[in-house]
Amino acid sequence: MRAAVLHEIGQDKLEVFEDVEATGFGPGKVRIRVRATGLCHSDLSAMSGVLPQPAPFVPGHEGAGEIVEVGEGVSHLKAGDRVVVCWLPACGACPACKRGQTELCLAGFMNAGTPNFRRPGGTPSDVFGFAGTGTFAEEVVVDAGCAVPIPDDVPFDIAALIGCGVTTGLGAALNTADVEAGSSVAVIGCGGVGISAIQGARLKGAAEIVAVDPVASRRESALRFGATKAVSPDELADAKQNVTGGEGFDYVFEVVGRSATARTAYENTRRGGTLVVVGAGALDDFLQLNMFELFFDEKRILPSMYGGGDVLRSYERTIALWRAGRVELEGLITHRVPLSDINEALDQMRTGTALRTCIEI
Repeated sequence: MRAAVLHEIGQDKLEVFEDVEATGFGPGKVRIRVRATGLCHSDLSAMSGVLPQPAPFVPGHEGAGEIVEVGEGVSHLKAGDRVVVCWLPACGACPACKRGQTELCLAGFMNAGTPNFRRPGGTPSDVFGFAGTGTFAEEVVVDAGCAVPIPDDVPFDIAALIGCGVTTGLGAALNTADVEAGSSVAVIGCGGVGISAIQGARLKGAAEIVAVDPVASRRESALRFGATKAVSPDELADAKQNVTGGEGFDYVFEVVGRSATARTAYENTRRGGTLVVVGAGALDDFLQLNMFELFFDEKRILPSMYGGGDVLRSYERTIALWRAGRVELEGLITHRVPLSDINEALDQMRTGTALRTCIEI
């Protein structure tokens, strides 16, 4: 089958091979024919080494498709079922799951160190899948818990977005921050996840939503999706003054994953306000705060992992909101490319010209 492979961490191009095999099928597993997958910035971060990931590997973790085959012991799925790939499934038995914090379950990471693919003629022949999945491929074998059934009326491209970016952004506003109606919000970083956070803040009734991004096209998109004002990073100080009288925003979402923007977010959060850290950053990138400001400003700092709530419930909620016309998902997909043009899609993501690129497989 075809799959896009990164040979070494730090390379910026993928190579599409025709001879890749999805491995590991057996009891408790399913084989999925991938139909659509989104390009998430986390894929770029894994390629560059910001996020830890063994190589060679097949990127992609935001996918949807059809079940081809189910392994022994899998009773809730069958061949032909339409599913979204969940890269962080809940085991239901660990302490985090028992506390209801299923987004913190580590069961899904247990398979991240096991190769998902194989190239018989490759050196090395074993190939990993990003986040234990690897959806930049025609087929992928995953634990049955990673395959979540979707209704027939949800297109594969929409389902793929729900598999990561939309769930992460919406959940940050709805679950983690629980944005209060009438409040002021700033969102720093307005790609697909940031736009979803903007939609979540709008759903919760925020009065002012300021989108912050250096790319003009993304600022324009943010206004279409519910932001009341869109500014470049250089204009944030003026927006803070005009919108909040200089006090700072009630909620600031950092959706970039860098300490510099997290520090900016902290400084633009009002005393007693809430900073929500959504972006996935590097292990060696440290956010510096002094002990006095932590005590004196009483700002809440809330990291948000995969939307900060039960993932399966979040999927269901997003589908219900999409059906009701309360959130727009189709407009998030600004580019569509075949797998053969994956490097073009990577360049678009790096330059910020795409909100979400759908790779049709």
